Amino acid sequence: MQKKEETKKGTTTKKTPVVRAVIKKTLVVKGTDFAVIMTGGKQYQVFAGEYLKVEKISDNLKAGDKIFFDKVLLTDDGSKTVVGSPTISGAKVSAEVMEVGRADKVTVIKYKQKSRYFKKRGHRQPYTKVMILEVK
Repeated sequence: MQKKEETKKGTTTKKTPVVRAVIKKTLVVKGTDFAVIMTGGKQYQVFAGEYLKVEKISDNLKAGDKIFFDKVLLTDDGSKTVVGSPTISGAKVSAEVMEVGRADKVTVIKYKQKSRYFKKRGHRQPYTKVMILEVK
């Protein structure tokens, strides 16, 4: 958007500042353990005591089950950072399953005018909500 200003010589345009989106950054405090894990084809930075929604892990999981993420890409204990190539052997992140469910419905509509083409589809993505217990 531009605003016009009246001056003695004529009109000039003044640019208004553009508001940019603020990206949420995770602040790492000294002494807090965290890890970067890979599950469901995605990477997540996890801290102990944190809730995390990940892609569906297994059909036979239910609330209260304990699981381990063994694809740990990076660990940090506040003083020492270990980076895997690609993973760290022996490192594990333990978690407890809190909920297994499906996300809200996403409706997809395909439409072409004047050709009687209309398709409406819905999709609910399955997920597993876990609480990170320990980063080893």
